[in-house]
Amino acid sequence: MAASPNEADQKLSRTALIALVIGSMVGSGIFALPASFGQATGALGAMIAWIIAGAGMLMLALVFQTLSRRRPDLDAGIYAYAKAGFGEYIGFASAAGYWIGCCLADVACLILIKATIGQFFPLFGDGTTPTAIASASLLLWGVHFLVLRGIKGAAALNTVTTYTKIIPILLFIVVAIVALDPTLFSQNFWGTKQPGVGAVAAQVRSTMLLTVFVFVGIEGASVYSRYARDRSDIGIATIVGFLAVLSLLVLVTLLSYGILQRQDLASLQTPSMAGVMEAIVGRWGAIFISIALLISILGNYLSWSLLAAEVMHSAAVNRTMPSFLASVNAHQVPVAALWLTNSVIQAFLLVTWFAEYAFTLALKMTSAMTLIPYFFVAAYGLKLAYLGETYHADERARFVDGIRSALATIYAAGMIYAGGPKFLLLSAILYSPGTLLFFIARRERKERVFKPVEAALFATLVIAACAGIYALAVGAISI
Repeated sequence: MAASPNEADQKLSRTALIALVIGSMVGSGIFALPASFGQATGALGAMIAWIIAGAGMLMLALVFQTLSRRRPDLDAGIYAYAKAGFGEYIGFASAAGYWIGCCLADVACLILIKATIGQFFPLFGDGTTPTAIASASLLLWGVHFLVLRGIKGAAALNTVTTYTKIIPILLFIVVAIVALDPTLFSQNFWGTKQPGVGAVAAQVRSTMLLTVFVFVGIEGASVYSRYARDRSDIGIATIVGFLAVLSLLVLVTLLSYGILQRQDLASLQTPSMAGVMEAIVGRWGAIFISIALLISILGNYLSWSLLAAEVMHSAAVNRTMPSFLASVNAHQVPVAALWLTNSVIQAFLLVTWFAEYAFTLALKMTSAMTLIPYFFVAAYGLKLAYLGETYHADERARFVDGIRSALATIYAAGMIYAGGPKFLLLSAILYSPGTLLFFIARRERKERVFKPVEAALFATLVIAACAGIYALAVGAISI
């Protein structure tokens, strides 16, 4: 069936898809890397962490590329792969978990925008003062009405902000290379006065959720596959975007160890890249990076808003979410999904008023919520290769894809384990009430809500949620 004029006008080029991937990943995280890694590890631990994260996420990126080629009929990315591989409820959980992760990422963006402004205007404080929350709410709904005017227009703005924010980061890298002190880098190499394998291993583990967060968004082109002019652009955009962002992350992290002592890096205020730049060129450097941060996060926030609404809409079109979420306006924007998304972000924003470390919590919860959908994408790639579906006797490709998918699955599972039980329990608290949408969708279709295995999974989820609520109540875990 030919696309309508409106639909054809909303199609995205390869450049726009690459910008969506880069724009989704390059946000607040990269500007916080010097202090975050300085608090956790030395240069050697940072290298190992990026090797593990880079290899794991590269395997995941290759799985996305493979699935986009082998299952072109699945054009909703994360949600569609989980549903096709593991059934209705797992598909729903992947869509809901990814959507909540996107909402939390937007909350982190809004907090950091106000915290950065708070360095110059104390009224905004750490981003969670009443003034900060009120102004963040105004920004939230301003972007909401911008997106309602059309996905393509919002994606075009995202492309502009992506290029705008990359330039200051590249400038930081060039300046840091020129100013790099090899002796200082050597002193920061082990990150401890008593070098040892055990110490470095502990340092690496402490960085794992952080590395996941800065890569979240790698699936941007896959989620937007229905808007691609050419299906082959999806895989290309994913790989190109990933490699570009990985290069930036590694350079920003490692070069900082040649500018300041590790303990000085660890004590820098957010955005810590600004503190490193200030140490090299003076106060103007910190102001310059802070402005770049604001541009970066605004673009990152827009990317997450687009992704969140698109996932809910796609799930509704495929009848796993309630039908009202499938509605679009004259500009083909998923209007109901966008209203629900921004309403949830608004609720999370209000909760940050009571959180002690709201920004850090939002970062880690984003990682925890998105790792589970990532796991099911990798597992679906492994299932396809194991069963030989779509390979048609191409054994070499089947073997290679099976290895990649297995490594991606192991990586995702390992990152979930590294995050610890706290974030699994907090995730369960969010997943459980979200299942109400699944109930509504199944009732609309007049179908049985759960199969026996799905009922057992939901029961486990409810038990974990109750345990999490109890742990919060007694202070065993905190937000």
